[in-house]
Amino acid sequence: MTKQPQSPDLELPQLAIAYASGAFTPSTLVEHILGEITRRGADGVWISVVAREDALARASHLESLPRRERQALPLWGVPFSVKDCIDTVGLPTTSACPGFSYQPAKNSPAVERLLAAGAILIGKTNMDQFATGLVGVRSPYGVARNPFDPAYIPGGSSSGAAVSVSAGLVSFALATDTGGSGRVPAAFNNIVGLKPTRGLISGVGSVAACRSIETLSIFALTVGDAQAAFDVARGYDEEDPFSRTGAPAAVRPLPAEFRFGVPAPQWLDFFGNADAAALFSKAVARLQNLGGRKVEVDYAPFAEINDLLFQGPWLADRYGALRQFVDKRPEALFPVTRDILLGGRDISGGDVFAAQQRLNILKRQIEKLWNEIDILIVPTTGTIYRIDEVAADPITLNARLGTYTNFVNLADLSAVAVPSGFLPNGLPQGVTVIAPAFADHHATALARRFHDAGLPLGARHVRPAASPVHGSRDKETVS
Repeated sequence: MTKQPQSPDLELPQLAIAYASGAFTPSTLVEHILGEITRRGADGVWISVVAREDALARASHLESLPRRERQALPLWGVPFSVKDCIDTVGLPTTSACPGFSYQPAKNSPAVERLLAAGAILIGKTNMDQFATGLVGVRSPYGVARNPFDPAYIPGGSSSGAAVSVSAGLVSFALATDTGGSGRVPAAFNNIVGLKPTRGLISGVGSVAACRSIETLSIFALTVGDAQAAFDVARGYDEEDPFSRTGAPAAVRPLPAEFRFGVPAPQWLDFFGNADAAALFSKAVARLQNLGGRKVEVDYAPFAEINDLLFQGPWLADRYGALRQFVDKRPEALFPVTRDILLGGRDISGGDVFAAQQRLNILKRQIEKLWNEIDILIVPTTGTIYRIDEVAADPITLNARLGTYTNFVNLADLSAVAVPSGFLPNGLPQGVTVIAPAFADHHATALARRFHDAGLPLGARHVRPAASPVHGSRDKETVS
């Protein structure tokens, strides 16, 4: 019997080394991943998986390319997953609602770009139904098991996508983020969640959760890997009414001796988790050691924007995106999901315009803060909950998880969630680096420095490699 190669590290530089050495080929990697998925069984990660023959045919095609063509593909042979509210040809889009399922006629532009760059799709991942939730337990397809402790939630709504990266089943995952869905699961799975400026990745070919403010996002083991995937997936799309071309010239560089804002102490709430509070204090100290100067900021405008998202008229955007299905098939939805969506049905146009005006005032208050700070640092979440705790109080605990995430898209900011260490019970926590719109490179540059300080990656505790990813680098670094 032929001896199977050792399980590879799927961080992009390590994967490139494995391919170059002959330790793996795309075909043997696909065989290994599909075998591992089978071995894990019903782990709640996947809603659908690419057929073995199709995945191997894709791998074989990539292997058949001339060397020069391979080298021109930045993601050649890199396995990835896609959240099941994003269209991929050959697999159904369900948004975690079987009654809603349909077969897309074409890939979403982001998926198409990733495939064109040489990536290999493994499957579609589980999620909170219609991307409504930050907990990762609102799905008829089960709960994606938290790889650190299955009694705890994996985070949502992009639960399966995050676990697929953390468990070493793919190198990166394409997900979505409205109020934290691309960041909360990153914290609970010890990975990186890159939430770009709205409009830099096309939203066409995805099931809208809150179309006016949501964005596609990236999960990966490292900031460099997430950046490499983002650089491929991004691009202006004329068919997307919210697509944007890129950064205005006014974005100033991030200074070497940067000022980082943190919520003033009265605004920091860890919901009784003293260990999480201590871990955040250590993260602040690490940033200070990297040359940062801490500045305490008034979190009031951020907190008020949080309330606008899930307790205000933006619920009408959620309901409007799915109105026909919700009204015709209410029994097909999870009760908690149905109740949340129906909460937007009776919101008036006057309510919407009043909230937009209030949001603009709050955004102006936040804009003034950038004169005092270069970057904002928050805990990604204040704590983590067990599955049974969320089942007993699904609305309150879900809302708590958005304390430091809900405002980011409404305020038109960019963000990168990175691991910050482990609680005494072995569960991971994280921090989020937040920057203005189009200053994504500020956030990724600082997040990379923070994360490269030897922190473990994912559930397999792989450590970051020193080499760059396929020539990809931050557009600007902090020195």
